[in-house]
Amino acid sequence: HVQLVESGGGSVQAGGSLRLSCAASGYTISGYCWAWFRQALGKERGGVAAIDSDGSTSYVADSVEGRVTISKDLAKNSLYLQMNILKPEESAMYYCAADAALGPCWRGGWSWSREYKYWGQGNQVTVST
Repeated sequence: HVQLVESGGGSVQAGGSLRLSCAASGYTISGYCWAWFRQALGKERGGVAAIDSDGSTSYVADSVEGRVTISKDLAKNSLYLQMNILKPEESAMYYCAADAALGPCWRGGWSWSREYKYWGQGNQVTVST
């Protein structure tokens, strides 16, 4: 049984930082593409960042370039998202997701939610002014 559990969300003031964690059980983070998505009320779910199967390559959305870092800890079988200089419009539910196919992320499609089979339950991030 695959289970992804996010933590680390909460409320922060604009300009602040948060670190989200995603602990995986029943599934290894090694060998697969993993990603973070977010979805605000009334909006579509969009990709924030993804990291390759071996952790050597990562992708981030243009809107968060330079402010977000995605990483893996193989020993803890966990995925992380460090977010800095947060903006109010980035308030959303944040989800971690895992691809079911072995191999690297697809450069042209890492941000497509349909590329991922396993999803966490979501973690709310609220950025206040």
